[in-house]
Amino acid sequence: MDWKWEGSAQETESPVLQEQEVILQDTGEDGVSESFRLLQIDVECEHQEEAALPTGSVVWCSKNVQRKQRHWEKIVAAKKSKRKQEKERRKANRVENSGICPQHSKRFLRSLTKEKLLEAKHSGPRLCIDLSLTHHMSKKELSRLAGQIRRLYGSNKKADRPFWICLAGFTTDSPLYEECLRMNDGFSNYLLDITEEDCFSLFPLETLVYLTPDSEHALEDVDLNKVYILGGLVDESIQKKVTFQKAREHSVKTARLPIQEYMVRCKNGKNYHSEILAINQVFDILSTYYETQNWPEALKKGVSSRKGYVLQNSVE
Repeated sequence: MDWKWEGSAQETESPVLQEQEVILQDTGEDGVSESFRLLQIDVECEHQEEAALPTGSVVWCSKNVQRKQRHWEKIVAAKKSKRKQEKERRKANRVENSGICPQHSKRFLRSLTKEKLLEAKHSGPRLCIDLSLTHHMSKKELSRLAGQIRRLYGSNKKADRPFWICLAGFTTDSPLYEECLRMNDGFSNYLLDITEEDCFSLFPLETLVYLTPDSEHALEDVDLNKVYILGGLVDESIQKKVTFQKAREHSVKTARLPIQEYMVRCKNGKNYHSEILAINQVFDILSTYYETQNWPEALKKGVSSRKGYVLQNSVE
């Protein structure tokens, strides 16, 4: 069998192929298979040489690919720098507050909060929210009351000396209960008492003190032997003396926060002055006073200037 190479093709072939042509001519038809085997070996060797290139060798890329690669590297470097700065900032804060607020895991803090709340159930002051007044409240008013309950419970969890809270006159099939479940994450797991009984049948009447702005008596101290009642009422029509009259019907003592004793009216554009506070605001005052034994400090925390009252010393 004769192998021929035409014209310019013969001139452009590699020396390896020319050499293989000579081998084919010399060996004849019987050596064709052997020659192809040698060709296959040469190709495999070339692939192995390409695969053996060092990993650091330069691979050609288009300018567009190179530009995108540089842009991506800048983004990664910026993220690393930002994470490093944030880590250094947190570290500096930990060092600064190391003597005030030691860092603990969330699991430890939840366990500590649970322990404090359960301890308050046996030895802490008691607060009862009277929710028997919600029957005629609108959906909007119920939503506001559910939000106040959430904020009250959140403040109690953060307190160093928490109260034990009871939601009285509270039925699980009521619109308020459904609103609390909708608005308050984890409401069913709140560490407090929930009962359908009225607050006046839960505790001895002589231990009850109903906190109402219509009372003639100012609250002087937080007594561990007393149960303080807050009326769970959001009434946009502002019906007067609702909680006060209910307390008198059951011959229960009443008291008001000592706003008049430690605060004075301040001028405002609407000439508005009110001692009516949300239940979470009243609780913030009670909780702060119980921890500090300081009424001005407690009232400052719970009574905003929008109510038209400021502390006496702030005016002087």
